[in-house]
Amino acid sequence: MAADPGLARRNTVLGGLDDRALAALLPDLSEAPLPAGRVLHEAGRAVAGVYFPLVGVVSVVADLGGDQVVETATIGREGVVGISVYLGADAPTERSVVQVPGQALAMDARAFREHIDDINGPLTAMLRRSAQALFTQISRNAACNRIHNVRQRAARWLLMTADRMDSPSFELTQHFLAQMLAVRRTSVSEVARSLAEDGCITYARGVITITDRPRLQSHACNCYEAIRRVTDAVLTAR
Repeated sequence: MAADPGLARRNTVLGGLDDRALAALLPDLSEAPLPAGRVLHEAGRAVAGVYFPLVGVVSVVADLGGDQVVETATIGREGVVGISVYLGADAPTERSVVQVPGQALAMDARAFREHIDDINGPLTAMLRRSAQALFTQISRNAACNRIHNVRQRAARWLLMTADRMDSPSFELTQHFLAQMLAVRRTSVSEVARSLAEDGCITYARGVITITDRPRLQSHACNCYEAIRRVTDAVLTAR
């Protein structure tokens, strides 16, 4: 059964298509849960499916060995997990793992390749924009991780996550957040506690709730606004 068009439009890439272009994709799209910790793509292994997140967050991480992983980018409803297929690579160079649970529409990689045969088609146009937004995020993340402190980066990460959810509350373990920020878990605990004491968030039993978004944003570095501004401009341009 074809995917529901209303559901599909919750993803910005799919939502940027006209009705005819979207209708052509719907028979090949199916709903797929995104449970926390699920590996969608493994570095060096052929991609079997492409995912269009509707809610939730997928992290693209580099495995440095010795239980060290560093997040290079995050993907939510504004993007697509599997952009390497569009770029012509059989396998990604990094791992894609669900960081915050949610839901996506999935498409078999073979069907996806057939849909992008038209290099001037509406889907490929949106994928080009998505790739540009992702590259901007990756480059900004590299600079942010070098310059800004843990508190600033944690606030930015929480804000970006909230933008991809349907609720100010979402599941997130300190272990995952420590990995993504490339810091010790004790550092994450200290930052979470300070943000909670400042009234920005609450944190209990693995669930974070943003209670004062403007206050949380005041703690974030300017990378948050820069990434959001570029992403919005690129994906909504006509």
